[in-house]
Amino acid sequence: MTGYTFAEKILARAAGVSAARVGAVLDVQPDLVFSHDNTAAIRRIFKETGAPGILHPDRVAVTLDHAVPAPTTMHAQNHAEIRQWVHEQGIRHFFEVGRGICHQVISEEALILPGEVIFGSDSHTTHFGWLGAFGMGVGRTEMAALWATGKLWIRVPESMQVRLIGTRRVGVTAKDIALRLLGDLGVSGGQYASIEFTGDALADLPIDERPVIPNMMAEFGAMNAYFPPDQTTFDFLEARRTRDYTPLYPDADAEYALRHTIDLDALEPLVALPHLPDNVVAVSTLANQPIQQALIGTCTGGRYSDLAAAAEVLRGRQVAVRFIIIPASSEVLLQAARTGVLETLISAGATIATPGCGPCMGNHMGVPASGEATIMSGSRNFRGRMGTADAPIYLANPYVVAASAVAGRIVNPEEVLA
Repeated sequence: MTGYTFAEKILARAAGVSAARVGAVLDVQPDLVFSHDNTAAIRRIFKETGAPGILHPDRVAVTLDHAVPAPTTMHAQNHAEIRQWVHEQGIRHFFEVGRGICHQVISEEALILPGEVIFGSDSHTTHFGWLGAFGMGVGRTEMAALWATGKLWIRVPESMQVRLIGTRRVGVTAKDIALRLLGDLGVSGGQYASIEFTGDALADLPIDERPVIPNMMAEFGAMNAYFPPDQTTFDFLEARRTRDYTPLYPDADAEYALRHTIDLDALEPLVALPHLPDNVVAVSTLANQPIQQALIGTCTGGRYSDLAAAAEVLRGRQVAVRFIIIPASSEVLLQAARTGVLETLISAGATIATPGCGPCMGNHMGVPASGEATIMSGSRNFRGRMGTADAPIYLANPYVVAASAVAGRIVNPEEVLA
């Protein structure tokens, strides 16, 4: 009998059964569920169930982050309905416009902990694997059912193990690791799978970069992703948590449907070309590709380390194109203000926007014109993702994004910093 994977262990725990294997269908009770600006639409579905109210409002979080501040009357009305609903249902974990992106805020607030399960009405809920939690995105109907019953049935997924070895060179970030995996196996390479990351290189990833990789597994088709929590994780949570937790780790002899290795020694800064995040090439292969806009932001690219990386490149320089900075949270914005990072960015010509999701829905201030190319630190470059159907989007790490903003074309940061 082989050992158990992380997914097998944690879903069995959440379903209250002693053990489970791949293929088992379990009624899983999550520790937290959350929604964002789509809460109003979920509420309408929930009303059709006939349930008297949300069963466990203490296990519900709501964040306004996708269209903030409200850019239209319709969005403002949507927000007003959500505020009323939150008040009616007694939802304590409510985060207003400007607090930031749901994934970042829930992490900062330590509302989910290692060994716990979180379901969110957002595809990037795989994000919470960075804490050693099981995070899975669900649809609006599923979220309405979770509000009503507190449970959701799930088939235990196959697991894939991704081993990270070697040492990153300067200028290579977690974004490049995620893009390398997507480039290697494609956007459907992790379809309905649990992606477990392992290897000595994990410990060398700074705490601020860790969420990038499990978050981007949403682009890989994954059900969830997992980092084994270590002392760095525990230290981050210690001053934030309000309850105890029990981490879970896969067994050494667990069985995997696929094993894949990424050698960080061989990794260089990468760029995903339009219009898929697996359309990956080395930045050194791009020659004089012009851009009209650069952007640092979204749940995979708006943390303090991203802003600090951009400031490192921009210090003493001026941008040649529009450069929009959207911090992932108010906490990130405050840290950037206190450390002087914000001053460096503004002095170089960057524009600072309200913490939130920004370009993910095309609701941010900074929609490109027809035909304008944007390079960004986000996770998706699907056609029309930033609100303009024929505006190409390139994905890259924050050093590449900032250097390209200075050059007015996609460049290796070494070219600007030389």
